[in-house]
Parts: sequence; C-alpha cells; structure tokens
Amino acid sequence: MKLHMSAAAAAALVAVVVFAASTAGAVTFDATNTASGTAGGQRFDREVGVDYAKQVLADASAFIWDAFDQPTDGDRKPVDAVTLAVEDIGGVAFTSGDGIHLSAQYVGAYSGDVKAEVTGVLYHEATHVWQWDGRGGANGGLIEGIADFVRLRAGYAPSHWVGPGQGDRWDQGYDVTARFLDYLDSDVVNGFVAQLNAKMKDGYSDDFFVQISGGKTVDQLWQDYKAKYGG
Repeated sequence: MKLHMSAAAAAALVAVVVFAASTAGAVTFDATNTASGTAGGQRFDREVGVDYAKQVLADASAFIWDAFDQPTDGDRKPVDAVTLAVEDIGGVAFTSGDGIHLSAQYVGAYSGDVKAEVTGVLYHEATHVWQWDGRGGANGGLIEGIADFVRLRAGYAPSHWVGPGQGDRWDQGYDVTARFLDYLDSDVVNGFVAQLNAKMKDGYSDDFFVQISGGKTVDQLWQDYKAKYGG
C-alpha cells in the first residue's frame, strides 16, 4: 500500500527530521581501544566495550548539563565531540581538551567490578571536558572535587572514598572536596555547584562562595560542614 502526502506535509516532515538530527547530533561521542593487544585492553573489550563507553559519554554529558543547569548549547562550553582512547599508559585516566585517555593498565589491574569503575571514571573525566576552570585560575583541588561531585551525584562513588565530614581542608580535592560540595548543594543552597561553575566561566575567586551562600566565606562553610559531622 502506498502512502501519499502533500508537498507541504513532506517538507514539514523533512524539517522536523533535520531539526531532530541537528539537536541530537550537536555533540558526537566516540571511543577507541588502542591497547587491545594488552591484558588490560582485552579486559576492557570483554567487560566494558567501546559501544558501552560511547553511551556512557553521552549519558554522562547529559547528566553534567543537568547538574550544571545548562539546558541549551549556548549555556555550555563549545564542544563538538567527546572522545575516549583506551591506551597502554600508567595512572588511571586524564583529560586533555575534549579527549579522555583511560589507562588499560589500570583496567587490567582493577580488582573489583571494572565496568562500574570505568563508568565512574568516565563521569569524572567527562566533567573535566564540560566544566569551567576560572580561565585557569581555579585551584586543582576544586576542579577535581567538582568532577568527583558529579560522579558522587551520579551514583558511582566507590566504597573506598572518604565519608561525609572527613578531610583536612575544603580544597583537598577529589572525594574530600566532593563531599563538601555535596553538603553545600544539599544543605546550604540548592544548585550551589551549578552557580559556582557558572561563575568560573570568566575567572575565579574564593569570594564566589560568599556570594552564593549569602555571606559566609569558604572557610566558614567548611567549619560548618565539619561541625555537622562532629568536627
């Protein structure tokens, strides 16, 4: 059976399809494994896979945009593509520009659920792709803390992380700072991290914490946080 439609209807349908493609395809995600000849690379292929990794990059990016309150392309960093390369390198992972590099050696040596761990690592690293860094002025502890805050909020915090209230200083980084930011976002101002990230687009100052909290310095906020959990 043939279906017929008017020229106007056909044009409208094409317009809808083109619009959907342009919005859905504004950012592309890709993953490659250049270490398939290694034990870690083979484990990645077997237990994670590039197709799953590409989907995680897409899901993580959508989660980050929501966490940062960035519903439109104009709110975000101008990124066209996010890529992952699994490589025979040391460490865990690092991000350079819009490219994430994951250690096949780490994947091979990880003793737990490597798929869940890689997922959490990719949420952390994808945050580095999208977050503002105060034009290089924000300290590394805060940058890493925001990335782990996203991982925490996404539900991929590993069991070895510190608990709430632990740590020596607010900008200690990673899980310590992530827990502090989670407190600020939950107990002080809903959307605290989104506001902080937005302010970091053009520079950085510790005074951002005063502005968002309504008058408290970051050190005062840290003291409040520690007091909540018994110092």
